[in-house]
Amino acid sequence: MSGWLKDYVALVTGGGSGIGRAVTERFVAEGASVTIVGRDLDQLRTVVDECSDPSRVHAVRADVRDSEQLHHAVAETVRQYGKLDTLIANAGMWDYQRQLTKLTASQLEHAFDEVFAVNVKGYLLAAEACWRELVKTRGSIVMTLSNASFYVNGGGPIYTASKHACLGLMRELAYELAPKVRVNGVACGAMNTNLCGPETLGLNTRTLAASFAKKTPDSPPPPIPLHDSSTDPRDFTGSYVLLASREQSGNITGHAIEVDGGIRVRGFAAAAGGDHL
Repeated sequence: MSGWLKDYVALVTGGGSGIGRAVTERFVAEGASVTIVGRDLDQLRTVVDECSDPSRVHAVRADVRDSEQLHHAVAETVRQYGKLDTLIANAGMWDYQRQLTKLTASQLEHAFDEVFAVNVKGYLLAAEACWRELVKTRGSIVMTLSNASFYVNGGGPIYTASKHACLGLMRELAYELAPKVRVNGVACGAMNTNLCGPETLGLNTRTLAASFAKKTPDSPPPPIPLHDSSTDPRDFTGSYVLLASREQSGNITGHAIEVDGGIRVRGFAAAAGGDHL
């Protein structure tokens, strides 16, 4: 097996669907072995069974909000494959652009705790569980960021704040873990996935895929320069491969690659519109 990640070992949180699954499949195609982590073991096993080489994908049930479970996932990875080269911190949820004025105080309080526990604390706990093994291999961390890490209205205030926090976390860890471990991010635009919302808002069964399914050929294109770009998660994976590879990006850390159709050219707030008071 040849590829940019030949003989690499990665751990992917949220590996059961969406960009996590797509990155897993791409990493295997590039020669890596991957441990996928998630709360739904049956979903993870489906990914393993449908992978091009199931022997190089290992499923471990773990909740990213639980440090002990994450440490177990790292130990399982090392037991299975002998080392760890890359952490893909990816598990997350979206708030479906629920604005401050559309939330009660109670909803805001509980949804904030739920989203930040997954989107921010989950990344931090995963990094804590992995860094010792990554030091041994001079490995790297790649975080799934978002256009909402840089621009407003890519979500509501809770999601936008969480993704801004992840950008700061990525930069801080890039400083703290240098020079042994590189830390970077991929700031994705909207894609067709099963990303769900917080249970506290009753959005845990709603998915982005359902929203995409409602679009018709007559639907207006999104007002971004590459409005005809793919929304398939598989087409977002190249940046993860680049940042994981020591040979290709060994001198890059603290950087976020924006894979969002060129929102920076126009400005996301102006492009997205949205309701105002």
